[in-house]
Amino acid sequence: MENRKALRSREELEEEVNLAATAITLNVRLRSSDMPVYMQQRALRLTRSLLDSSSAPKTTTTSRPNPTHLARAIKKEFDLLYGPAWHCVVGTGFGSFVTHSPGGFIYFSLDDSLSVLLFKTEVQLVTERKP
Repeated sequence: MENRKALRSREELEEEVNLAATAITLNVRLRSSDMPVYMQQRALRLTRSLLDSSSAPKTTTTSRPNPTHLARAIKKEFDLLYGPAWHCVVGTGFGSFVTHSPGGFIYFSLDDSLSVLLFKTEVQLVTERKP
């Protein structure tokens, strides 16, 4: 039992070290997350690749990618990979206060300027409340 615990702790530590190395390599600052490490890795790598791709849609006044298009691409990818009801906000200045599904939240910034908030919610039918 102790060996299993120690092995799991070591594996978790290695995952955290790998995530930190990825963040440094991609110039990402991870602000908050409760996602599994593999999903965090996916979010960071996907966002960086979208930013760096020459085909990323740009805003008309700057050479920066359009935040709405980035948010849409990230959301669609996570919906496809991990099921529906992902939400994504991309920008340089915004506040937020959200409720998310357990294991479905990450907030990070890239290049110390662009921030990404990605979170999952449950899909439920909205019913009319009776008085």
